Amino acid sequence: MIKFLLPVLLLLVVSPSSAQDHDAANPDPVKWSMSSKDLGNGRWEVVFNAVIEHGWSVYSQTNYGDMGPWPTAIVVDSLNGVTVDGPAAESGVKVIDGMDAVFGIEVKKFKDGATFIQRIAVQDTDQPVTGHFEYMSCNDEMCLPPATVYFIMGLASGTYELGDVSFDPNDPKFAGLATRSDAADLKLPNVDLANPVVRDAAARIEEKNSLLWIFMLGFIGGLVALLTPCVFPMIPLTVSFFTKSSGDRAAGLKNALTYGGFIFLIYLLFSVPFHLLGSVNPEIFNEISTNPWLNIGFFVIFIVFAISFFGYFEITLPSSWVNKMDSNASRFGGLIGTFFMALTLALVSFSCTGPILGSLLAGALTADGGAWQLTVGMGGFGFALALPFGLFALFPGWLNSLPRSGSWLNSVKVVLGFVEVALAFKFLSMADLVMKWGLIPYELFLAIWVICGIGIVLYLFGKIRFPHDSPVKGYSPMRIFFISAFGLFTVYMAMGFRYDDKAHTWAPVGLLSGISPSPGYSWIFATECPAGLTCYHDLESGMTEAKKTGKPLLIDFTGYGCANCRKMEDYVWPVAEINRTISERYVLVSLYVDAKAELPKDEQFIFETSNGTKKPILTVGNKWATLQTENFKSATQPLYALLSPDGKLLTDPVGYTPAVDEYKAFLDRGLQGMQVLGQQAGR
Repeated sequence: MIKFLLPVLLLLVVSPSSAQDHDAANPDPVKWSMSSKDLGNGRWEVVFNAVIEHGWSVYSQTNYGDMGPWPTAIVVDSLNGVTVDGPAAESGVKVIDGMDAVFGIEVKKFKDGATFIQRIAVQDTDQPVTGHFEYMSCNDEMCLPPATVYFIMGLASGTYELGDVSFDPNDPKFAGLATRSDAADLKLPNVDLANPVVRDAAARIEEKNSLLWIFMLGFIGGLVALLTPCVFPMIPLTVSFFTKSSGDRAAGLKNALTYGGFIFLIYLLFSVPFHLLGSVNPEIFNEISTNPWLNIGFFVIFIVFAISFFGYFEITLPSSWVNKMDSNASRFGGLIGTFFMALTLALVSFSCTGPILGSLLAGALTADGGAWQLTVGMGGFGFALALPFGLFALFPGWLNSLPRSGSWLNSVKVVLGFVEVALAFKFLSMADLVMKWGLIPYELFLAIWVICGIGIVLYLFGKIRFPHDSPVKGYSPMRIFFISAFGLFTVYMAMGFRYDDKAHTWAPVGLLSGISPSPGYSWIFATECPAGLTCYHDLESGMTEAKKTGKPLLIDFTGYGCANCRKMEDYVWPVAEINRTISERYVLVSLYVDAKAELPKDEQFIFETSNGTKKPILTVGNKWATLQTENFKSATQPLYALLSPDGKLLTDPVGYTPAVDEYKAFLDRGLQGMQVLGQQAGR
């Protein structure tokens, strides 16, 4: 991790759009294949061949140290009767030995193609050989994060499989599964992204989530963290330390700004591992955000955070960590010492910032989120924490205007405790939705949030007290403001218990859309499809209905953990003209890419993707997620595609489209595409 952080973080920050554009069009510029060669006497060669896209390169197995590229590595699993005979030999179509434009050091790399040959000795040639290889691919402007590919190789037969999960021949879930590259239910032969029937150059496959908005949410979270007892008292102490110990104002200003910059950098670095996860599997964030047991773990953690905020105990990192960072700050001095001072602040303030940061991290890892959204959110959080140290160093007189520390800081923590309880049920609700337990329907979820809102109001009135609270002796204007704000928001949430005649279920609460379960997930007014529409949940049934009625299909790639999907269902689809168009002129097929239900055993198989890797299709979500990525080159939800009854792409797919007129234009283009096909058939 250390050798990868600095160069790749810099490249990711400088060229985010380039990396994402390449990923959408071509997930990997390197295509791998394998073969085997019998050398006699139980000795074999396992050959790894890489075909490298023009302009890209793969690095050799040489380790160039912390500031160099990630080396290629071949690892054969330790199995009984399998012995590795030395390191792998390497060669290439075009070998470059010289200065690398990306890393600025002398390296050896391969262009156009590379071959790695690993010799092994085996006792039983019928025993499959398993393992994995790692590699990094770069061009002259950027690098993609290192990838890990697992393999299983039959030496005698020469057959092999590559994938993003470890192949265990003894794992019963893979037993008897055939490998297929031409699965008719995952390949839509008439879908041509480059040539839809009606073209729209402005169509958006990617989400319209504003990174600036996500940065602002992280920034607001950081501002809230500043108002906690762990951080607020540190501001005047730290700024005063820099301005007084530096000897002159210019040096003090420089040190304070450097200190703030390191705080910002530390929080940015927290997101780097998630870029690595995303490079291994483009659907990883779907899997993380909708894993029921992980969501239950988040629920427990947030409840623990809430109890800590209520004052019953403190969550702190081991004191040895803090002491170590503090001693390093004193020992090194200069830039290194300032960095360790910033790291010490991050550790010391963890009991207050940890729950807020955890909320940001867990919230960003959604099915419609991703590593870059997490990086931007963490950057906003770190920037908010760093900002006061720079501002007060520039204007030291402002320190005198800071309010004094006092009981109000504890009130901030308790209010955050109620917020943590409410957020905890978001994660429990997600697990419930995915597993279809029916434990946390819309009514119960909304009631819990209303109760938390009432709890905050009663607490601010002084009717509820926790261990570190002092009696409320009066109501300041600021306290009255927050009582009013939380009171109004609680009333607003309670309006969600109104019946919606058009959708035949509860009326959605706008600000909770994407957080709460769908109003149709209800004990009282349950509906299978949103906005009062009729829908299908598998493509085959939808296709059958489309051919029967002659209507085009609206394929809705959605997810239980997709916040923007709920916003579209709650606020765009219910609009009269949109609802009428979908209901009367389309066959709606909603495919949940994060559904965890297992497919029947005879429908499970290993699918060979377009980039040559093998992917187990074991669940309903595996099937629909793969259908989306293979045919529409997108792994984000929502994604809307319009197909004719025989499967032709009518117009460019679009993603999150909250503007009603734009979404209506998208639906109209699909109908126009049907007219064009009708005219062509009539000629």
